[in-house]
Amino acid sequence: MLVRLSSKGQLIIPKAVRRALGLEAGDELRLQLVEQRIVLEPVHGSSLIEALYGRYAGAHLLEELEQEHQQEIQDEHKLRA
Repeated sequence: MLVRLSSKGQLIIPKAVRRALGLEAGDELRLQLVEQRIVLEPVHGSSLIEALYGRYAGAHLLEELEQEHQQEIQDEHKLRA
């Protein structure tokens, strides 16, 4: 595949390559110069916290657990009555 370098030094990684490597916006790539070649490697070694950062923003993850717990308490009270 051919890609073109922009006047700002940017290039676009073709969609097929991004899909094949599972790359998404914001992913980090390691760039190395190896014998007059540019080598880009995805950095997958980020911590789990970094990988999940912002992914569940605005989600109410505990609500369902709290509701389930309240239901268990109510069921327990019904059994004792």
